[in-house]
Amino acid sequence: MEKSTGTQHKINLKHNSMALLGDRTYFKGIGQIAYEGRESDNPLAYKYYNPEHVVAGKTMRQHFKFAMAYWHTLCGTGGDPFGPGTKKFPWAQATDPFRAAEEKADAAFEFLTKIGFDYYCFHDFDLIDEADTLAQSEKRIQKIVAYLKQKQEASGVKLLWGTSNCFSNPRYMNGAATNPNFDVVARAGAQVKIALDATMELNGENYVFWGGREGYMSLLNTNMKLEQDNMGRFLNMAKDYARGQGFKGTFFIEPKPMEPTKHQYDFDAATSINTIREYGLQDDFKLNIEVNHATLAQHTFQHELQVAANAGMLGSIDANRGDYQNGWDTDQFPNNVYEVTEAMLVLLKAGGLQGGGINFDAKTRRNSTDLEDIFLAHIGGADTFAKALLAADAVLRSSAYEDLLEKRYASFKEGPGANFVAGKLSFSDLYTYAQQHGEPDQISGKQELFENILNQYT
Repeated sequence: MEKSTGTQHKINLKHNSMALLGDRTYFKGIGQIAYEGRESDNPLAYKYYNPEHVVAGKTMRQHFKFAMAYWHTLCGTGGDPFGPGTKKFPWAQATDPFRAAEEKADAAFEFLTKIGFDYYCFHDFDLIDEADTLAQSEKRIQKIVAYLKQKQEASGVKLLWGTSNCFSNPRYMNGAATNPNFDVVARAGAQVKIALDATMELNGENYVFWGGREGYMSLLNTNMKLEQDNMGRFLNMAKDYARGQGFKGTFFIEPKPMEPTKHQYDFDAATSINTIREYGLQDDFKLNIEVNHATLAQHTFQHELQVAANAGMLGSIDANRGDYQNGWDTDQFPNNVYEVTEAMLVLLKAGGLQGGGINFDAKTRRNSTDLEDIFLAHIGGADTFAKALLAADAVLRSSAYEDLLEKRYASFKEGPGANFVAGKLSFSDLYTYAQQHGEPDQISGKQELFENILNQYT
């Protein structure tokens, strides 16, 4: 791994947060977060994330495209089913919706420029509160988008992806695109159009569909086939609209198995890939894989990445982790280097993400109430991914890992095994081969050796 040099990472000259804020500064006493190397004991510095350090032919900045999640970082006050929020953000005190939205945007860009991230992500009504009517909501979105556009131009920060919140409002209690009431489906379509317009106006690089309530609770009152077909129609209509407006980015589906809906139609990567293919969306859609959603589906993060990569649909990542003793989406910041190293092996071997980046869809804990904690959490998350990337690259370059993996499947490289892979054998050929060769040899999978190699480099 790279030895610390104490060199600060290159700072985009446009990233001058103070020039963007006027009199409104929220993270007082916190300056530009620099790379200081693993020997540093400065909690407000990167130990492993050096944006300009080249790994496997790309800088860390290019590999990761780190993004801030608007909803958790700026809107998540720590509330849970047992009590209200514990955090009183200074940018969330204004009663006028436009003033509140502008102050939130000021906080967002101050944070982004100080932390050194190039991207952010949002749901439509993270940006500004929803109004009483659709028309009023659209005017609010348009007004705050104009403000955000100025912030982007002044800072150099970009929009990784936008999405719409079609799950919180009571109108979506039975879903949005899959709702049994066409009036609700139409309202969801209008909301997604507005969110797409906002994303395009801000030069967003992608657009995400997360079907928070696209599923059902009981099959007794559900026409599953109609609901799934309607979802396919809805996604195609949204895609056609955006392409017609000149949108060149990638659309992502974000799988999630449950919570709040018991049976969600985007359960995991494999289910979502099937949806994409069934409705002819494979030329435009890929997946946004979230760590905590993977584990809720009883998979690992790296499994979901590999499923997406195998299908050519590894688009983007929502980085977080769950609590292995809790059965719900806790959205904690990633800190498991071993787990993320396995994920980075998948990422590197797949050639990287297609269109997206790594969005920290994570929130500080309920009892982490200092504004500084937001920085500490993102620094830790970025360092976890950076350290894992360095480890995975070293495993691929310097260890016996690739040779061992190749050796395990060597029987498919030549002879009858190669003919099988090439589709040149029949089922009768398999039968004849088995009759001639008797009981196969027992060959060890060497799992512990593979695990030891990862331990050596992490």
